[in-house]
Amino acid sequence: MQETIQYGLLIALAIALCVAAFTDIKRRQIDNWLNLAIAAGAPAFWWASGLALWPDVALQLGVALAAFALLAGLFALKMMGGGDVKLLTVLALWIEPMMFVHLLVIMAIAGGVLTLAMGMWHVARRQREKLAIPYGVAIAFGALWVLAVNYLPAAAMAAAAQ
Repeated sequence: MQETIQYGLLIALAIALCVAAFTDIKRRQIDNWLNLAIAAGAPAFWWASGLALWPDVALQLGVALAAFALLAGLFALKMMGGGDVKLLTVLALWIEPMMFVHLLVIMAIAGGVLTLAMGMWHVARRQREKLAIPYGVAIAFGALWVLAVNYLPAAAMAAAAQ
């Protein structure tokens, strides 16, 4: 029963990540209600995953707090958008700390590719306005990658590989 709830919550998270990416492409904004909904689902995911309050949940909260502090600094330096900061912070509530580091690495690679592609498109179209990168796409890609690799059942991964 708990496993079914866990996978249902992961599906809901995957849908929320797709919505975040889409709205970031469309409006260059990730809505607060979406980040709040993702954060609100984390305690149910902790319960369904069998996490203990100490040290498991405390560690998740600590990583989220550290991520917020670091990313808020990047926001203050105008290096990152507010919605991106909030999305990464709430994802830290869901994803185990070492997997969260993997998410950050994959996100950075995807963000670099996205920036290069959009930059080339921007130059090719001879646009003069400042280039705005929808980094929520890279965040969602990194998170979906980590969820697929680390949270899907092995049977589903084997079937997908064939």
